[in-house]
Amino acid sequence: MIGILLHVTTSRPNIMQEVGQVVRFQETPKETHVLAVKRNFKYLKDTTDFGIWFPKGNDLTLVSSIDANWVGSIDDSRSTSGATFYLRDCLVSWLSKKQSSVSFSTIEQEYIATVACCT
Repeated sequence: MIGILLHVTTSRPNIMQEVGQVVRFQETPKETHVLAVKRNFKYLKDTTDFGIWFPKGNDLTLVSSIDANWVGSIDDSRSTSGATFYLRDCLVSWLSKKQSSVSFSTIEQEYIATVACCT
């Protein structure tokens, strides 16, 4: 079920955050995680007419932004990095990843997020 949701996030980025949270627990899921997955499927069923729209034009300006939350997880004190990439005014790609190391300052976690975005 999680594989299907990951596939759907390519055209429905609005569910990416919740799917990313559930994926972290796919090896040992609890009942709350299964309920979250079912809630996502119900949401997708009720919003089949939603999607991404790209207007026509020649302007190909790519804009990106990055951010990270310092010590975002109370379980292991690791931060989560995030980045978005816009072509004109349309979202074309995004990144949301839990950092592999513990940051000791906000500057350090922003640096880690920047490196992840650039790679």
